[in-house]
Amino acid sequence: MEKVIVTQGLTRRFGVRTVVDGLDVAVRTQAITGFLGPNGAGKTTTISLLLGLLRPDGGSAEVLGLPPGHPEALAQIGALVESPSLYDHLTGLENLEITRLMRDLERSEVDRVLKLVDLLRDAKRPVRDYSLGMRQRLGVALAMMGQPRLLILDEPTNGLDPEGIQDMRELLRSLPLETGASVFLSSHLLAEVEQVAQDLVVIHKGKLKYMGPTEQLGASDQAELMVRAGDPARAQAILEGQGFSCTVAEARVWIQAPASEAPRIAASLVGGGCDLYELAPHKVNLEARFLALLEEA
Repeated sequence: MEKVIVTQGLTRRFGVRTVVDGLDVAVRTQAITGFLGPNGAGKTTTISLLLGLLRPDGGSAEVLGLPPGHPEALAQIGALVESPSLYDHLTGLENLEITRLMRDLERSEVDRVLKLVDLLRDAKRPVRDYSLGMRQRLGVALAMMGQPRLLILDEPTNGLDPEGIQDMRELLRSLPLETGASVFLSSHLLAEVEQVAQDLVVIHKGKLKYMGPTEQLGASDQAELMVRAGDPARAQAILEGQGFSCTVAEARVWIQAPASEAPRIAASLVGGGCDLYELAPHKVNLEARFLALLEEA
């Protein structure tokens, strides 16, 4: 499958501090890839390297099969890095029109991106009257001018209220389907990324910690079952007597065992006279696994 971003050993230092440290990344086409890491992990620096705004101190990168900053690559990339640069005294439409004229695009392109980000009704309002969410959507519209193959977004939901986050989430989900663009989405908002991204790249202190499908990050390395019983301590004793490894926390028994062991666990508890209220697999969520990755570092 075609890769829109490939890095090999990508490294960037500022003085004695290594901010991006030997990064090996491959991002597939026509998907939303979440680029996760805590503040200071090296995400914005990596994006600057991919856009050719910074030069690497080591390693290499290709974006759309070309070196970062190559004119042919930049012509096919839309980017929103941090807050969009807008003319507040002009309308949303006029901001887009400036970009259209500079890039010699068709007049219909302005209407296309306004519709895409749901700003047609507000296009003739001054940008100074826009909410933060509307400004961010206008920034995405600017990045989508010219129908880029790759959209790079750096923290597009940063500072938004719940309604603005919801609007941005719906917009991001629609982009690969409606435009065919690949989306590389940098964020530290784990719950938001989990809801829109098919793939994840996780970095910490400039190093790659995980790369792959979103659902695999949330999968626990060791299967675990959760039991709610009338007497958790008694349930623990019964199960440990059967050779299971388990602990009691939050009035529940947590058992290190695959789902296939559920029938034997249930039979042991009921046979031991323990009231069993619930027995279910425990799914580790993205946030828990993400935090575990950071602790491993």
